[in-house]
Amino acid sequence: MITIAAPREPAPETRVALVPEVVAALVRPGHRVLVESGAGSAAHYPDDAYAAAGAELVSAVDLSAVDVLVHVTPLPPGALGRLREGAVTLGLAGPAQDRLEPANRRRVTMLAFEHLPRTSRAQAMDVLSSQALTAGYRAVLEAAVRLPRFFPLAMTAAGTVPPAKVVVLGVGVAGLQAIATARRLGAKVAANDIRPDSAEEVRSVGATFIDVGLDAEAGAGPGGYARSLADTAAERQQAALAPHVADADVLITTAAVPGRRAPRLVTASMVAAMRPGSVVVDLAAAGGGNVEGSRPGQDVAVPSSRGGGTVTVVGLASAPSDLPTDASRLFAKNVANVLALLTGDDGELIMPLEDDIVDGMALTHDGRARHGLDSSHDTAGADR
Repeated sequence: MITIAAPREPAPETRVALVPEVVAALVRPGHRVLVESGAGSAAHYPDDAYAAAGAELVSAVDLSAVDVLVHVTPLPPGALGRLREGAVTLGLAGPAQDRLEPANRRRVTMLAFEHLPRTSRAQAMDVLSSQALTAGYRAVLEAAVRLPRFFPLAMTAAGTVPPAKVVVLGVGVAGLQAIATARRLGAKVAANDIRPDSAEEVRSVGATFIDVGLDAEAGAGPGGYARSLADTAAERQQAALAPHVADADVLITTAAVPGRRAPRLVTASMVAAMRPGSVVVDLAAAGGGNVEGSRPGQDVAVPSSRGGGTVTVVGLASAPSDLPTDASRLFAKNVANVLALLTGDDGELIMPLEDDIVDGMALTHDGRARHGLDSSHDTAGADR
């Protein structure tokens, strides 16, 4: 049996990598689960609930005694250096270059959710998708509370209030959830994505597809995810989207390219052309921003060129962290599904690199960086 630990995440992160429900499922077959005291407090999972589920509450996780360390935010290099030799980390890795050397020195296997293969079998382990679901929902709520008008159509004795017009750019999991949430609130929704199958997806949730006339196949990347457009194509896309953005009351952008800076979809002049009081929510603000001028964790007022007033640009730093209870529940279930792949028939820790999911997620293993990643401690090349 193995020892699994979940630390308290550093502020401002409010999520936790394990929730009591998942702890109970891990303890049942005999695994030992350590949870740092207060780890779930910000997500409204109290210490008592973890204890009742069978976790051992500790004031600080002894990293030298852990087989698998599960986490939400990328681990600091110093923590990797304190893990026992051969331990496993499982969580979000972010830019990992500064973590490779300490991980390899301790022969730690780093499993990164960002590198999970986008396959049907991996869907139950896909943290990026589960957290994007919460982000898309949250983006619409953030827009709704800032918009100085109704989302739904309202017919009253005093007159009719037309529905808000919402435009969503990027139709992955976050975008589809944003469309569905805006529709449930009664808005009129249109959306665009460069992936070839996005038009059908948009229409399936009741929105209008914005066709910008680009070769959709050029935007299809591995696993069906979008990839960056060439500069000329991006400019044509912006020009085609400009009138739709100008006519919107709410603009929500969700486009991201895994491992790269977020594509710039909306220029400052496009924002300024929106009506006074309009709201823009940029879910990609922390990754460089889909919207020029957005700032992670800040509301930016942009003067409107249409008769005074401002447009509010909301840069969400981490939308899932604003819904930590359910975001943590989904994250923890993703973690448990990966842990099932790492547990042998006798409950021992295994590392089945022949499995495409484990192989794809492993950034380091047995003292080497993998998949072409560089490390000053890794002179032998990728272990594949």
